Amino acid sequence: MIKISSLVHKYTIWQDENIKSEKTALDGISLDIPSGQFLAILGPNGSGKSTLAKHLNVLLLPNEGTVWIEGKDTGAKEKLWEIRSQVGMVFQNPDNQIIGTSVEEDVAFGPENKNIESEKIRKIVRNVLLKVGLWSKRKSSPMKLSGGQKQKLAIADALASNPGCLVLDEPTAMLDPASRKEVIKIAHELNQKERMTIVLITHHTDEVVDADRIILMKEGKIVGDGTPEDIFGDIQLLQDVKMDIPPVVELGMRLKRRGIELDTPILREQDMIEAIDKLYRMKCGGSEDAER
Repeated sequence: MIKISSLVHKYTIWQDENIKSEKTALDGISLDIPSGQFLAILGPNGSGKSTLAKHLNVLLLPNEGTVWIEGKDTGAKEKLWEIRSQVGMVFQNPDNQIIGTSVEEDVAFGPENKNIESEKIRKIVRNVLLKVGLWSKRKSSPMKLSGGQKQKLAIADALASNPGCLVLDEPTAMLDPASRKEVIKIAHELNQKERMTIVLITHHTDEVVDADRIILMKEGKIVGDGTPEDIFGDIQLLQDVKMDIPPVVELGMRLKRRGIELDTPILREQDMIEAIDKLYRMKCGGSEDAER
């Protein structure tokens, strides 16, 4: 369980050596994230998403309020490394997290620094590389990997500490569409198969339709909190926050304007195909033409 209470974070901005101002990045955030939940955090640039992510791994500390990770206050210095082991972080640019000369060496770096015995490290490396689909690349140089493969390696690095929670901060921002889908698929597999808590931070609305819950942020505040159906069913809210409407939801809106009512709202492509097919069959009265 992650519990955030009245969290405020302010950045100091220096205009010159004598004049400074403050920018409030998080303005009184309160949020509970149950263990095993897949939480997506959506919002435009500057909404505070990444600042919030950094508080979950103690990369930042609150100016006001508290953050508790599995009952541990992030403000307690003696708990710093324990919390960081419990919450893995993956950032936008995987090159900033990769340091090994081979894939397996890169994954082994973290466990080696914890003085884990060699045999156990080998098992950890094999286990996490199998999870992200990079076992066959274990001897390869990270520099020879594609962008998507590098991001998978960054996920493997985070998994090597056996965290209960994985925070992915814009992990697909630099990837092509196919690689984006693969990374999101890995996140869902970790959540579904291992009940790992996932916090996915993104501005791509199409990546979050299968999340358990979506938080919508604007100007450092939470302005929406609900299921994907709740959030994407509130078109006015999405427009107020200047978020893109997922293509399937947009199609449903266009059909509605033409007088074609569908179950509200349909978020997934396959569900839309089935709904349209059902309407077509009903319109045709189940005739042989409809079957064709």
